[in-house]
Amino acid sequence: MSASKPIEKMTFEEAMQQMQEIVETMRRGELSLEDSVEAYRRGKALSAHCEALLKEASEVVKKIEADNEARALTESDMREEVPF
Repeated sequence: MSASKPIEKMTFEEAMQQMQEIVETMRRGELSLEDSVEAYRRGKALSAHCEALLKEASEVVKKIEADNEARALTESDMREEVPF
C-alpha cells in the first residue's frame, strides 16, 4: 500500500485503486491494530475524495446538459419565422 501521493492530488482511478489495495490488505489480516486503524482512516479519506470528484463530475455533466438544452432552445427559436 503506497501512501506517498497526497490524496488531494490523486485522480479518481488512483484513489479507487488504493482503496482496493487497502481492503485486500485488511482482508488478509496482515496489519497490526494500529496499522489497521491508519489504513481505515486513509480509506475513509480516499472515499471522501472520490465522492468529491464524482460530485464535481456530476456538476460538469449537468452544466453541459443545461448548455445543450439552452442551445437547442435558441436554435429552435431561430428557425421560427419572425414576422416584421
